[in-house]
Amino acid sequence: MNDGASAFATALALIVSGDPEFLGIVGLSLGVTLTAVLISCVVGMPLGALLAVARFPGRGALVVAFNALMGLPPVVVGLLVYLALSRSGPLGALGLLYTPAAMVIAQTILVTPIVAALTRQAVADLNAEYDEYLRALGADRVETIGTLLWDARFSLATAALAGFGRASAEVGAVMIVGGNIAHVTRVMTTTIALETSRGELALALGLGIVLLAISLGVNAAVMGVRTQAERVGHA
Repeated sequence: MNDGASAFATALALIVSGDPEFLGIVGLSLGVTLTAVLISCVVGMPLGALLAVARFPGRGALVVAFNALMGLPPVVVGLLVYLALSRSGPLGALGLLYTPAAMVIAQTILVTPIVAALTRQAVADLNAEYDEYLRALGADRVETIGTLLWDARFSLATAALAGFGRASAEVGAVMIVGGNIAHVTRVMTTTIALETSRGELALALGLGIVLLAISLGVNAAVMGVRTQAERVGHA
């Protein structure tokens, strides 16, 4: 009990004092996660909207595939990215393995299907409601997608936050492709796993508290976005 209390006190001291190593790990985690989520939104939102609006052969299979890919096993993604970026892989010449860029790639692959699938559902619901109206206005496909994406902005914010929550908690894929190298690719989740296995609980607890705070913040933001959406919808 005393060891646990001591570790918890040390963890709080790390957070309050702004320990450089501690802040470096948190900063790298947020940088990698935010970059992956941004890329996922840039790719996934237009793709999801296109799947909601367009009609073409194979569309149904793509919708099923994206829904299924929402549950991609992180370690499998990590393994595939590792094989692609290793020296013998097709992208080995880029030298990205065991770098933050490799971690961004892995997280982007995990998050993009989530963003795309949630966007498709949100835009499809709106398209069913506004399709005839937009056709009457003579809107082409690009204009339709743009209009629906704007109208679904609150739902899209929720999709982005869901992607952020998935990426920020990821450990398997980023450990495989990042290598958990100190001061290079060591992020919050991999550090917690490493320090816990070593029995060094103070740093693990401190990072766990920050990760939990981030998770709570994301959930609060989702609730806030939904509340705002309901207010706008009733206005």
